[in-house]
Amino acid sequence: MAQGLKITSSPERIALLYCSVFEDEIALYAADADHIVARSKFDIGLHDRPDSMRAKLQAAVDECDAIDDIAAVVLVYGLCGRGTAGLRAGRHKLVITRAHDCMTLFMGSKERYAAKQAACPNCYFYTPGWNRARRVPGPERLAALREELAQRFDADEVDYLVETERAAWAAHGHAVYLELGTADAAKEADYARRCADGLGWTFEHMAGDPTLLRDLLWGRWDDARYQTIEPSQSLLHSVNTGIFKSGKP
Repeated sequence: MAQGLKITSSPERIALLYCSVFEDEIALYAADADHIVARSKFDIGLHDRPDSMRAKLQAAVDECDAIDDIAAVVLVYGLCGRGTAGLRAGRHKLVITRAHDCMTLFMGSKERYAAKQAACPNCYFYTPGWNRARRVPGPERLAALREELAQRFDADEVDYLVETERAAWAAHGHAVYLELGTADAAKEADYARRCADGLGWTFEHMAGDPTLLRDLLWGRWDDARYQTIEPSQSLLHSVNTGIFKSGKP
């Protein structure tokens, strides 16, 4: 059974579509989740291309129509730059966390995340998955970006683009590392600390709360924390605190 979770009844069978940022967390909290009959992982880089994210996720949702014995397609995503807004439920309902981004799932609630952002407006959040992808501020991110850009631009343009990236980090100054107890949590904490040191930022190791992710995986879906989209309806962005709403395609 998932760590710390007591199941009083068998959860509904589901198909799971998830971002690779949650790969190890899902392996930990859904290790013996036999009710998850299909799992599809998507590259973290889709966050850079919301339209591509939406298209790939929609194709995966459509493929789930061929699965007979599931009650829902569960998305381990948030709004994610509106990359999930506009997804259409097909034969099965869709379920997604009411979250702007994945940090809500690491924090355990959108309220806790909002409170942390209000208290620390210059925070930049690190997690094991984002660290592994080398997509967080730090010297290695700049080196990787320089190498990538050098294949497409001349030296002056590369310098300019790298400095633009570095300048975008200037609004921050405090690194907050969030983890949910995965095996690599301590190692990735060290990496996040090194990134902070390299940038001259302060560092904070903050304990996450797996409840929101765990309940999503195990079918404990209440309307306050999760949005459900019934078949033939669409997942739409809402400007209120609910983040999502259901509507016509």
